[in-house]
Amino acid sequence: MQRLLIVLFVIIAISGCTQPYPPLDTVKEVDLQRYLGTWYEIARYEHYFERGCRDVTATYTLKEDGEINVVNRCTKEEDAKIKEAVGVAYAVDESSSKLKVSFFRPFYGDYWIIMLDDDYRYAVVGDPSREYLWILSRTPKLEEDIKNKILAKLPQMGYSAEPLIWTPQGE
Repeated sequence: MQRLLIVLFVIIAISGCTQPYPPLDTVKEVDLQRYLGTWYEIARYEHYFERGCRDVTATYTLKEDGEINVVNRCTKEEDAKIKEAVGVAYAVDESSSKLKVSFFRPFYGDYWIIMLDDDYRYAVVGDPSREYLWILSRTPKLEEDIKNKILAKLPQMGYSAEPLIWTPQGE
């Protein structure tokens, strides 16, 4: 009996450690037709698949089967070569604010739209683990007041602005 209690205590303690953040809220609704097109990456959390990238864009187009075609492009800083990754995405619910994206099927990752301008001029994308974060804009530059507004909201969502890498665009 004592062993059972110890095992239960360990399981409860471990499960409590795996969820360090409250649930991540997304925007209420995304009109995918308006979201489609090209977005410029303004900032990101660094990950191996974008290390050394500048001039980063993501282009979304709707496929006939309802999936979203995803094309991510960047210029590698060390040799100025264009790097391209092609994937697919789909909305997981009617709000279209939570998507699953794959560049290596059958593995999918979370792509949650957590901030979106009413006019679809900028978006902030993250995931429930808070490991990924992107600030996107329809233009290569984002106005300073909008950038500050986004940065002010990040801590409320469990994100820190400190690890952000500001993506050079056309410099």
